[in-house]
Formats: sequence, C-alpha cells, structure tokens
Amino acid sequence: MSTLSVEMLAADAAEPITSAGHAQLGIAVLVGIAAIVLLITKFKLHAFLSLTIGSLVLGAVAAAPLDKAIASFTAGLGSTVGGVGVLIALGAILGKLLADSGGADQIVDTILARANQRTMPWAMALIAGIIGLPLFFEVGIVLLIPVVLLVAKRGNYSLMRIGIPALAGLSVMHGLVPPHPGPLAAIDAIDANLGVTLALGVLVGIPTVVIAGPVFARYAARWVDIEPPEGLVPQRPSETLERRPSFAATVCTVLLPVVLMLGKALVEIVVDDPQNHLQRVTDVIGSPLIALLAAVLVAMFTLGRAAGFAKERLSGIVDTSLIPIAGILLIVGAGGGFKQTLIDIGVGQMILDFSNDWDVSPLLLAWLIAVGIRLATGSATVATISAAGLVAPLATDMSTTHQALLVLAVGAGSLFFSHVNDAGFWMVKEYFGMNVGQTIKTWSLMETIISVVAGGLILLLSLII
Repeated sequence: MSTLSVEMLAADAAEPITSAGHAQLGIAVLVGIAAIVLLITKFKLHAFLSLTIGSLVLGAVAAAPLDKAIASFTAGLGSTVGGVGVLIALGAILGKLLADSGGADQIVDTILARANQRTMPWAMALIAGIIGLPLFFEVGIVLLIPVVLLVAKRGNYSLMRIGIPALAGLSVMHGLVPPHPGPLAAIDAIDANLGVTLALGVLVGIPTVVIAGPVFARYAARWVDIEPPEGLVPQRPSETLERRPSFAATVCTVLLPVVLMLGKALVEIVVDDPQNHLQRVTDVIGSPLIALLAAVLVAMFTLGRAAGFAKERLSGIVDTSLIPIAGILLIVGAGGGFKQTLIDIGVGQMILDFSNDWDVSPLLLAWLIAVGIRLATGSATVATISAAGLVAPLATDMSTTHQALLVLAVGAGSLFFSHVNDAGFWMVKEYFGMNVGQTIKTWSLMETIISVVAGGLILLLSLII
C-alpha cells in the first residue's frame, strides 16, 4: 500500500463514523469487549483474531457503516505496528543476544556470588529487574526459573523466599517499563512521552518490586512451603559456551537504550528549546528507534563477539529472535485497530463525558478499566491495549507527566490478580510444582499487590508532579 493511500485511509478513519447516543455506544463497547473475552476464554481463539472480530462487532452494534469500521480498524492496526512493531522487534533481538551469549547468566552469577542468606531475595529481585528490561516476560521466566531452582536447592533456601522476588521483578518490568509490548502500545495510543514514561515507570517500579518481592516473599514462604521440583532444571545457555561477556559490558549494553531515552527526556525538561543544538542531538539519539537500534548493534560486539559468535551465528540469532514475536506484533496491531475503532465511533467522547459528569480521576478510571479486562481475558497485553484505547481521549489536555502516569495506571491495572485464564499462571504453577490453590496464594496475590501498590504510587505522584 502506498504512503498516500495509507494517509488517505487514516484521514478517512479519523472522521466520526457514527452518531449513536451514549447508551448505544455503551452497549456497543460492552458487547465488543464481551465478544473478545468469550472468543479468547471460551473458544480459545487467538487474541489477534478475537480483537479483529471484536472490533467489527463493536462497529456493527454502534450502527457504524461497515466500510468505515473496517477503515478505522485497518488504519489503527497500520499506525500501531508502524510505531511500535520495530521497537518490539529490536527489543526481541537484544533479549535474544543477552540470553544466548551468556550475558544474562553472567549478571546472575556475579550478583549471586556477592549475596548471602539475608540478601539473597533482594539479589533475585535485582537480577530480575536488570535482565527483565529487554526480555519479554515469558522469556524471562524460562531464563530465571532454572536459576531460582538451583539456588533454592543448593543453598537450602525457601523456594518462595527467592522465587517471588524474581517473579515480581519480571512482572513489574513487563507491566510498567518500555520497551515491553504493553507499555509501548499504551504510549502509542495515549501519545505519551516514552522517556518520561520510562523514568516514572522505574520510579514507581522500584518500591513496587520491594513490597511485592522481598517483603511479600516472607509471608508467601510461610503460607506455601514446597521443595524445588526434580527434573525441571533445564541447561543454562552459557553451559555450552567456552566464554561469555563480562558483567560490566553486559550491564552497560542492557542499560544503553534506557540511558539514551532518559537523557532525551532530561534534556527536554532542562533545556526546553527545540532549536538548541544539544536537544536536537538528544532528540535523535534518544528516540526509541535509534536508542534500541544502537543497543542491538553494540550488543553484537559486546555480547555476541565476546561469546565467540561468528557472523553466521549472529545472523541466526537475529532470525530466531524475530519468529516468536509475530503473534505479539499481530496482537498489538489488532489492539491498535480496536483502539482506533473505539475512538472513531465516538467512545472517546463518551468516556470524557462520563469522567466529567462523575468526577472520576482519569488515572483511577484507567486502572479500573484495565483491571476489568485483565480479569476477564487473562492477558495483560490485551488489557493494556484495550484500556489505553478507551482512556486515550482523557490525555488530550494532560501534561506530559500526567500522560505518562496514565500509561502507567493502565499498565498497573493490567497486572491485577492473574488466575486460571492467564498463561503466566500455569507457567509459574508448573515450574514451581504448586497446585492451583498454592499458586493463587503466592503468584496471584503477588500480582495483585503489584497492581494495587503501583496504582497507589501513581495516584500519589499525580498529586506531586
């Protein structure tokens, strides 16, 4: 499709496609979301197809012309994938390089070597926070669980005492900190500043990890006292490598995009002059695309070459890193299409009117909407994308910092009470050898604590900044 036709499609979709009243729009939203929930949970349909069908159902119930509804969905999908897709791909490549080169294992081993009985839970939270920055949640679990099981077995630690902090660190990164798909999609939908969102996400994330990780782990270990399951310790990637990158090089590589994006946000706040030479430079090198691209290129040398990988091996790592994210890209894109359909049928204005009439805090409303969708679908990513689309109009008159807090409120709500309709629930249950009740008392409650604590901190920050 040509650039001109894409622009025409987006312009066409931007026009209101229905004049339905608030009651009909409210029914349309409920029916559309219900369709998505039923297709995902009852019929086990892939989230991409569910979101696509749900968008069409939404438009139909709102009495929108079908061609206009399709145009809105297509424009939203295209703009979301165009804005977020490349960043997700670059993040996946960086995460794969970190895992396959042994860099992640180097971080783990270096920190654990300096930890003792008292500091081990804090060390696990720190490890999860660092390597969780570029890794998707599922990849992080697969990478960290063998470490948790080994440490628990060899050091005679309570499995929950060190497992919960690791899970908390990964979960907080997944829900609140870009470049993870959910936060990136919410930033795109709400048009928030990525650097500011990243900075505030880390600010909210640190105390949240502390409370939901090492602090809550003390109680979780009393409620669920289990032994590390036998036979569930897969080989670590670095065990087959002759050498691996240094700790300092690995940490610097992982933090490079974070530093570049935070630097851009800081210069914008301090200088605030688009014509300033320094700000023009940081606007380029601190843009998400350039920051992540730079990190990937640097990682090929500091991680890949340091591990002894030839050019062919590096090319293979890039190829294999992109295959698993195809489904994620489609889900995020379809979520963008659903968001655009919501906006174009007038739901955004309805949410604005509701917020004004009932004097509801936009941040609290965003959190509650994300909680509802999370409980219904089980997917944090689907909850983030859908909720961000619903509350995006509320960000129009917000400051940069409050737009970022709106993104974080959606992310916090999307983590609420993982249960049996969430794939992560079953991954944790099986890896730790727990039954359903034990998983709810540990993992599900930990997720709820993360959501509530982060939500509370976000509301508190909104009163200060």
